[in-house]
Amino acid sequence: MLDQLFDRLWADYTAITPQAARIHELLVARGERVVNDHVALRTFDLPGLEIEVLDRAFVAAGYQPAQSYEFPEKKLHAYHYEHPEPSRPKLFISALHVNELSSEAGTLVEELAAQMQRGAEAHPMFASSGRHWQLDRAIYERLAAESEYAAWVAAFGLCANHFTVSVNHLATFSSLAELNEFLVDRGFRLNQAGGAIKGSPRELLEQSSTLADEVDVAMADGSHRVPSCYVEFARRYPGPDGVLFQGFVPSSANRIFESTDRTGRVDRR
Repeated sequence: MLDQLFDRLWADYTAITPQAARIHELLVARGERVVNDHVALRTFDLPGLEIEVLDRAFVAAGYQPAQSYEFPEKKLHAYHYEHPEPSRPKLFISALHVNELSSEAGTLVEELAAQMQRGAEAHPMFASSGRHWQLDRAIYERLAAESEYAAWVAAFGLCANHFTVSVNHLATFSSLAELNEFLVDRGFRLNQAGGAIKGSPRELLEQSSTLADEVDVAMADGSHRVPSCYVEFARRYPGPDGVLFQGFVPSSANRIFESTDRTGRVDRR
């Protein structure tokens, strides 16, 4: 079941993220074996959609929460999970504190969530079940004006927000900077919020990401083009004990979230 869930998350992710498959193919063509560092999901902190609901199938298959994180600026909290089998990717699930939005935006999100069919959360593939509500462009725009994260979840529902290439497992790149240069040279745009590389060896984690593809999303009033998903890259460093750091750096993750933002989407090559 766990393999099926990840396979479905990957299939849905690549279907709305053309760059993901292309990057994977480019790396494989260099002789690389692409290993996922972590997979990220987004949701609303509302009954039936909470992190504790999305993580059920993963926890039942052996994943356990390792650390919690808060992102006050973006009104988010998150957990990362690890599996006893080291070959399994880490899992990062974040949720929006809907009660911290304005009254108008919070009500809009609650009305969307209320459309979800009763009992839908019991399905073992719930974490990859997509959108459970009708959405029109006006609601999307109103949410995006206040929270890009809220607008993204409203548009795509429950699916993988990104997969992450483990730079530690790449054999033909000596650094994350070299990988970034490779991607830019092939036309990919990187998230430059806080710099192309977020974090440092001193923090035991370096991360970068592409900017999300824009795709057509079916809404109640037609098809509209919005940012979808992106690809992340992570390089981890050993701590004083010689063991690779397995957690996340909140200040870096805070910037990575912005890979799906519509603001400032210029060609940052």
